[in-house]
Amino acid sequence: MEIIKDALAGTLESSDVMVRIGPSSEPGIQLELESLVKQQFGAAIEQVTRETLAKLGVTNAAVAVDDKGALECVLRARVQAAAMRAAGQAEIVWEAL
Repeated sequence: MEIIKDALAGTLESSDVMVRIGPSSEPGIQLELESLVKQQFGAAIEQVTRETLAKLGVTNAAVAVDDKGALECVLRARVQAAAMRAAGQAEIVWEAL
């Protein structure tokens, strides 16, 4: 999946996460993480984000995650939604999820 434009998904409400994805001039996934629980769960949040993007076939992107204590399933859903919007994809590829 090629990221062609900036997109976001989520909110900054408690127990949610806002994910912003856009094209990157550098190769790979450039991940920026802000979280209320970064010290405890930062590594897990980064791993889930990278795994979700890999399943969708995203190899180059600038990603910003602003977590407010979201559950893992919410994080995955927000990353998926932002990536699909950024790729201009309207049809869900269920096998990738």
